[in-house]
Amino acid sequence: MPLREHLRELRRRLVLIALGLVVGGIAGWLLYEPVFALLQEPVRQVAAERDEVVTLNFAGVATAFDMQVKVSLFLGILVTSPWWLYQLWAFVTPGLTRRERLYGVGFLAAAVPLFLAGAALAWAVLPNAVRLLLDFTPEGTANVTDGQLYLSFVMRLMLAFGAAFLLPVVMVALTMAGVVQGRTWAHGWRWAVLVSFVFAAIATPTPDVVTMLAVAFPMCLLYGAALGVCLVHDRRVDRRRVADGLPRLDGTMPGERPGERTRDGRQGAGGGPATADAG
Repeated sequence: MPLREHLRELRRRLVLIALGLVVGGIAGWLLYEPVFALLQEPVRQVAAERDEVVTLNFAGVATAFDMQVKVSLFLGILVTSPWWLYQLWAFVTPGLTRRERLYGVGFLAAAVPLFLAGAALAWAVLPNAVRLLLDFTPEGTANVTDGQLYLSFVMRLMLAFGAAFLLPVVMVALTMAGVVQGRTWAHGWRWAVLVSFVFAAIATPTPDVVTMLAVAFPMCLLYGAALGVCLVHDRRVDRRRVADGLPRLDGTMPGERPGERTRDGRQGAGGGPATADAG
C-alpha cells in the first residue's frame, strides 16, 4: 500500500476513534451522577462513622464542571476501549503475518481483562485505603478534601493496579520476542514475590494483612502462570532448533548441560572461555 493510502487509512481510523470517544464521553456525562456517588461513598462512610466534617470540596467556581468533564472523558475512554482498540488493530493488521495477527489477538484478549481485573481490585481496596488515610486527621479538625485531588488519587490507584496486572502479558511478549528467556524469569521468582508484596503493602495502606494478601497473591499467581507459558514456549523453540541442527536457546547442544564443556572445545552458556582438549 502506498504511503498516501496509509495516511488516508490512518486519518480514517483516527476520525472513527474520535467519534467513538465523543459518544463515550456523552455516555460518561450521563453516568456522572451515579459514578460520583460511588466515588464519594468511602468519604461519606468515614464521616458517618466519626460524626465529623469529612467531605469533598470544590475550590473554584468552575471546579465542579471541570471535574465532571474529566470523569466523563475517563469513563468514555474506558467504555469505548474495545472500539478504539479495534480501530488501532484494524490499521496495523494489514502489515502483519497470520501468526503475528494471532499473537496480537491473544495479547489483547489477555491484556484487557487483566487490566480491568486490576482496576476492579483497586476499586475494592479503595474504601479501606480512604478510611486509613483519613484516620490521620487530628481530633478537633475537619478534613475537607479537594475533589480534583481525590479524583486524581482514585485514578492513579486504578491505573497502578491495572498496570501491575499487565506484567504477565509483558513477560510473555518479551519471551516470545526472544528478549528474555523463561529461565531468567524462573531465576527471578523470589524477587517477583518480594516486589509483589512490597507493591501490595504500598498500594493498600491498611493495617490488616488480609487486604495486602488479597492484592499480593493474585500478582504472584499471575507471575507463575506467565512463567509457565514462557517455559513451555522456550521448550518448543528448543525442540525446533535441535531438529534444525541448531543449539538450544541457552547455547547447548543435545546431550550437553549449561556450562558443560565438550571435548571439541565448545561450551554451553554460563561457562568460562572454551579450550580444546590437549590430549
